[in-house]
Amino acid sequence: MTRPTRQREHDRRRTRQDEEQTAEEGEDEAAADEIDVDDLDPEELTRTADGELIHEETGLIIEEERIDPGPEWRAFNHSERQEKSRVGAPTTKTMHDKGLTTTIDWKDKDAYGRSLSSEKRSQMHRLRKWQERIRTKDAGERNLQFALSEIDRMASALGVPRSVREVASVIYRRALDEDLIRGRSIEGVSTSALYAACRKEGIPRSLEEISEVSRVERKEIGRTYRYISQELGLEMRPVDPKKYVPRFCSELELSEEVQSKANEIIETTAEQGLLSGKSPTGYAAAAIYAASLLCNEKKTQREVASVAQVTEVTIRNRYQEQIEAMGIPS
Repeated sequence: MTRPTRQREHDRRRTRQDEEQTAEEGEDEAAADEIDVDDLDPEELTRTADGELIHEETGLIIEEERIDPGPEWRAFNHSERQEKSRVGAPTTKTMHDKGLTTTIDWKDKDAYGRSLSSEKRSQMHRLRKWQERIRTKDAGERNLQFALSEIDRMASALGVPRSVREVASVIYRRALDEDLIRGRSIEGVSTSALYAACRKEGIPRSLEEISEVSRVERKEIGRTYRYISQELGLEMRPVDPKKYVPRFCSELELSEEVQSKANEIIETTAEQGLLSGKSPTGYAAAAIYAASLLCNEKKTQREVASVAQVTEVTIRNRYQEQIEAMGIPS
């Protein structure tokens, strides 16, 4: 067979293969058009390593070319991540400028860690001073900065997580936008915002605990809180006394058995309607006192009252009601 003949045979075979492949692709496309994506079972869909979403039975590609929002580099430990990262900290509502500001370090060293000359130190001192001054452009921003710093200070004293600080800052900003601050002290509104945030996040703190770390009185905090929650439409569910039990038991150094028994007392008596109109802290304290007696880990009413920041009379009254409801002889 001559060379031109072999070439013609090769070309004919390639043409046939191309036609067969085109026909198969046409059939696949026709089959894919007949399949309704909404009718596919989600359990039969598989996400590949490339990010494609495919149907296992038919091989149909549902999604492809997903955009990867992550960085283009890889890191295998924290130090590598810190070294390769080219972005700053995320924005936060706990700062008046949301963290989008420049901070001049106080170390007086250059990028290589070398100490600055006296002339440069003097210059950096002046720059640092002016930087602090220009961070707030007017009285409104200065007041917001003060309020958010108060929220941060009180949250640190109470030991609540950062999520509570974020929620409190958002509530305060909403009150500021609605012009609810006018005629009220900044400390009172910021304290009320923190109290509301604690309740929304399910980390309740009593008004007595809040007032201890605040610079305003308990009565003003309660009054401002009611006003803000009503004006902003904050949906606050009643505080569950069981949320106070672990913290109170920990401070009283009581066992898990007492904690479990106190929760049982609260559940049983609450189902009978005894909780309605009662202070959740006093109710929890009385349940803990009753549980400590039942579990032979007795604590005095004074000790429990001191931890829960309620009066001994409150504990005695709630205790009598609870043991009667439980059918326990006093």
